[in-house]
Amino acid sequence: KMPTGDIEVKAETAEILNSSKKLPFELKDFVKKSEALRMQYRYLDLRSFPLQHNLRLRSQVVMRMREFLCNLHGFVDVETPTLFKRTPGGAKEFLVPSREAGKFYSLPQSPQQFKQLLMVGGLDRYFQVARCYRDEGSRPDRQPEFTQIDIEMSFVDQAGIQRLIEGLLQYSWPEERGSITAPFPSMTYEEALADYGTDKPDTRFGMKIVDLSDLLGRWNTQFVQDALSYPHGAVRAICIPQGVRYLKNKDLQSLKESAKSQFNQEIVEIICRPDGSLKSLLTKFLGEKQQSELIQVLNMQVDDVVLLAAGEHKQVCSALGSLRLGSADLLEAAGLVLRDPAAFHFLWVVDFPLFLPKEENSTELESAHHPFTAPHPSDAHLLYSHPTKVRSQHYDLVLNGCEVGGGSIRIHSAELQRFVLEKVLKEDSEVLSHLLQALEFGAPPHGGIALGLDRLISLIVDAPSIRDVIAFPKSFRGRDLMGNAPDYVTPEELEPYHIQVSWPLEEKEAKQN
Repeated sequence: KMPTGDIEVKAETAEILNSSKKLPFELKDFVKKSEALRMQYRYLDLRSFPLQHNLRLRSQVVMRMREFLCNLHGFVDVETPTLFKRTPGGAKEFLVPSREAGKFYSLPQSPQQFKQLLMVGGLDRYFQVARCYRDEGSRPDRQPEFTQIDIEMSFVDQAGIQRLIEGLLQYSWPEERGSITAPFPSMTYEEALADYGTDKPDTRFGMKIVDLSDLLGRWNTQFVQDALSYPHGAVRAICIPQGVRYLKNKDLQSLKESAKSQFNQEIVEIICRPDGSLKSLLTKFLGEKQQSELIQVLNMQVDDVVLLAAGEHKQVCSALGSLRLGSADLLEAAGLVLRDPAAFHFLWVVDFPLFLPKEENSTELESAHHPFTAPHPSDAHLLYSHPTKVRSQHYDLVLNGCEVGGGSIRIHSAELQRFVLEKVLKEDSEVLSHLLQALEFGAPPHGGIALGLDRLISLIVDAPSIRDVIAFPKSFRGRDLMGNAPDYVTPEELEPYHIQVSWPLEEKEAKQN
């Protein structure tokens, strides 16, 4: 009756191949272990069933992806260098010293430039299981090195890339997770922001943001009129089902405080009492007819709680989007199931802005994604007069509220690429002279996408962190706790690279002691 019971073994002799010290923790799944201890002894943690299952499933998914791309669609698997040079814009890159004084390599945050150069070289269907590097510090659930399924094609449009990726995911999707249907739904960036307050909406549950600007704008309420006087003024709200029953006062208070601290956004709550009347600071400004209209527009039921925000459109939507997810977490913690853990809701988000104002200086622009993204054909003429109004040919793939992929149709004209770099972004185009030169030699129209493999697998297996689908991950602070990396090197080892370490005073004293 045992799982191994098909074969009966009778041992005549036994030879011990190796002995084991007492383990630092029990390998049983139900034994709680600190993550630091698990990562220090990762080779032991790998023996646990969840990690064994996750890594084997990851291997199967990658193998199916290779089959689909290479065998069925004629893609070529090409390895690109990991020692390259700094790329303008995007994430911060790791530097690698060279033996030439003052000169450094960069570890690429993606093979972006190389895959575009492969299109110029006539390898018109490229893919790679690519290692990528980003020096993002201690950002939660991020890794300094990660893996993406990197894809680029010539003579393709946005719809062509999307259909390919839908087919790729259907083909490689694990049987144990059911099936996924294609084509995936699509929504614009503006729609996502207006309805969900984010560019990566979790569409497994409702609680959409409701626009109350027209309704409340008709009523002569002072704080509403003040909000609508903004250049992009808006009044919006979300309705939390059964909020009175499932949320405590302290929960509502923490939601309002998070909107204030993260988005500088004030929130007004409205509660629907058992007799159908409303309880709120707002009701003293509203008559019975207006309250009735508000209940109807928000589709409020008894014990529902509405969170209302007024102010600048993007700030209001972002705050409510964050509250939507926060209140869903609280409702589920209290026992109300909103998001089916077995459901997989894919979504394409399209028509992003091509440029955004820089946070540190709003008069300057930066690429919303990267400087190689092509403008939307309908908006190309605006590039020279109103660049902030130009939409891009960028597309993100979202799964259950997490971004699992992003790509774009690229600029294939050297003249247009130089204009974007020099005139719009005010970047030194000399850094990208090799790419600009390549585009001058008859570069074909091309586009691509990269899927975040770690994030995708973690969602498929419902892992709490991407560290649970990586064999040897780094800690929250980017450290390898098993091998104790990064580590110090001696001045003699640094000498060939013309580098000296300038120690902060307290560290210098600590080393001397």
